[in-house]
Amino acid sequence: MAVPLGAGLAFLTLLAVAAGDASPAVASAAGGATPAGVHGPAGGGSGSQSSVGEPVLPGLVRNGPLNVAVSHFGKASSAPAMPALGKLQPADLFVVAPTTLSPALSTAVRRLPGVTAALPLDAARIDMDGNLTATLGVDPAAFRVFAAGPTARAAGLWQNVAAGGVAMSYTMGKLDRVPMGRDVRVTGRKVEELPLAGLGTVGIGGVDAVVSDAVARSLGMPAGNAIVISAPHADLSTLMRRIKKVLPKGAAIAPLVAQASSGVAAATGSAGTAGATGSAGLSESQLIRFLTAAESRLGMPYVWGAAGPFQFDCSGLVQWSMAQAGVVMPRVAADQALTGPLVPVSELAAGDLLFYHTDPTAPGYISHVAIYLGGGKMLQAPEPGLDVEVVPASFGSEFAGAIRVDPAVAAAVAGDPAG
Repeated sequence: MAVPLGAGLAFLTLLAVAAGDASPAVASAAGGATPAGVHGPAGGGSGSQSSVGEPVLPGLVRNGPLNVAVSHFGKASSAPAMPALGKLQPADLFVVAPTTLSPALSTAVRRLPGVTAALPLDAARIDMDGNLTATLGVDPAAFRVFAAGPTARAAGLWQNVAAGGVAMSYTMGKLDRVPMGRDVRVTGRKVEELPLAGLGTVGIGGVDAVVSDAVARSLGMPAGNAIVISAPHADLSTLMRRIKKVLPKGAAIAPLVAQASSGVAAATGSAGTAGATGSAGLSESQLIRFLTAAESRLGMPYVWGAAGPFQFDCSGLVQWSMAQAGVVMPRVAADQALTGPLVPVSELAAGDLLFYHTDPTAPGYISHVAIYLGGGKMLQAPEPGLDVEVVPASFGSEFAGAIRVDPAVAAAVAGDPAG
């Protein structure tokens, strides 16, 4: 069963593991579960600070309060003690393939200029409580340094993963209302009941669950078919070209952050780093159709992971509304933040996208998107229990920045072959 992946893993194909199927099929790269949002100017996290004049998009802030929810279950005491946390490694690039990648490939990638770490992983979409969920199989002790700071520091969560539990992202747990203290029904090669290790977003866009590599084997996930790469000081465009030369057929690579040199919104820095001037942007016709479509959804309910036409989460609303204008968009907010140049607040125009940090377990992660309507108003799908609404635009501490969508860039980020 082929299913798409979103948020930060644009251009990639992950595998969906169906019950009884040890040879899952390759998926496309158009959708995925979405980090959802805030209601008006309020939010659920302690986002990075940015002034109204200098929004930062998307932040690489990896420090913050420890708001990770950790479960307590008996198996954790039998697992080996989690070693001390090493130096955090930013997750900058992600490689994935339909089958196992050669260990020599990870070695070759580590030797490339600018690469500080490259860790093999397992990657697939797994049915968890009825939701197809982008999942990583990892060595918890080795992988946690790639997670967002608060999640990485939650040793208990990783101890639970090592003991056979499944860690879910903060957004999935809170917005899909997954209760703590119970098992999660997981359908892989067979149906298993896995204890919930805790809620903490790892900070790799679109990934909403992490299990140990041993559990991944039991579920039928492909072994070592992905690599997470840290290269914080490298030019990612140049590095990606070098890595592509050594990738086998069927493997793909994508950035997990943006850089000013890539021509899209800067990952860090002040407004205007990438430069909004001269961007193609939406045509007048596209802009009208986009905004008309979005406004036609007012009053429709928020549902986590929904992308229309009658239920939406925050990025699902943006993707659906853009589709009505003929614009191909990636599925999740973290990817949508890469679809055009950064726009200063003073230059905002109707149709620009506003982004927010609302996840306390990954304070630098883009977890909410809204549509600027002009006149200080924004349209959004806010959170469970609320409907698509128009509210005053928020530029408080959780505001991460704004971009103006370029259709060509959006299609490329979404992995559309025509883009």
